[in-house]
Amino acid sequence: MIKFLITAVVTLVIALAGMTWLTLHWTYSDGERAGYVQKLSRKGWLCKTWEGEMAMVTMPGTVSEKFHFTVPDDAVAGRINASVGKRVALHYEQHKWIPLSCFGDTEFFVMNVRVVE
Repeated sequence: MIKFLITAVVTLVIALAGMTWLTLHWTYSDGERAGYVQKLSRKGWLCKTWEGEMAMVTMPGTVSEKFHFTVPDDAVAGRINASVGKRVALHYEQHKWIPLSCFGDTEFFVMNVRVVE
């Protein structure tokens, strides 16, 4: 009975690790969104991640849509911080079904940023 229980626990841990690896390395979608970064902060109790919010406006005076994102790379987060107040285009990858929030609060991971003139 104990051997079965240990086997079940080990199998569950391996399955969870495999699912985490798969969801972090398999991209569901990718693309770019443009707008103005309103907020970028590093947060978390144990696992610190960069979480941000961008206002996407199509025309001045219209209601903006908010795009919530996670930045896994400190260098990219630094470039986003340096471009606050400017219109930027964020290149993102969407990773669905990540089992742990330790990798980020959202499923949209920003991989690159460029300032839009």
